[in-house]
Amino acid sequence: MTDRIGHDTLTLADGSIGKLPDHLLIEIFIRVPVSEWAEISCVKKQWANLFRGECLWQAALARTFPRAGQAKRWPGPIPRGLSRRRYIALQVSKQIFSLDGEMDEIVGHAYLFLKEQLELSTMPPPSGVLHGTIIDQFIACGKSRDTAHELASQIWLAVLDNLEENEQTFLLLKRLALEGDVFLPYPYSRSIQVQWRVFEKLFTDFRDCFNQVDYYDVLACAKNKFQPIPSLWLGY
Repeated sequence: MTDRIGHDTLTLADGSIGKLPDHLLIEIFIRVPVSEWAEISCVKKQWANLFRGECLWQAALARTFPRAGQAKRWPGPIPRGLSRRRYIALQVSKQIFSLDGEMDEIVGHAYLFLKEQLELSTMPPPSGVLHGTIIDQFIACGKSRDTAHELASQIWLAVLDNLEENEQTFLLLKRLALEGDVFLPYPYSRSIQVQWRVFEKLFTDFRDCFNQVDYYDVLACAKNKFQPIPSLWLGY
């Protein structure tokens, strides 16, 4: 099926659609399912340039999220970015958090910020710094401390659940698990649910990655934080 779609796309590129001006191509592309955009952008250099440019993303943003054009820039440490960034953030909010309203875009940006910091950085900042940045963003936008803490916890859980299962993620989770306990006032301390999820993923999804020393170091940290711990976490 994928080969068929690719063949059809190439045929269109060589035919009449390949001769259309950019503004008409944009109107066509933003009506194609998002899942096919990556493939379309690989067909022709002209099309790739459209997906790199701002015009296509402005049109996609206006068509898919018409209220986004009315949103004002918000204060806080996490920037809004250009149209492509905003479109992705809104898609994240829609697909992962099922949010609606003015806050949905900010939640999407906070998710992207945290995921990129954890995945792309060779040495991510301490989790307390990342968590505090997200908390500050929501408080700057007028959210209460309780709401900011709840939203930040949801974002952490979503990011942890969507990290790729590879060695880099294992090392990241191990570092998060072994971080020293630093007292931070509410709402700047990560929730118990977030801390639990880190250990849960290590002892289930990445159990085979441990050597004996690392396993018992992480297990000791788990026992120090949680009592009792699940029997499934026990046994190297």
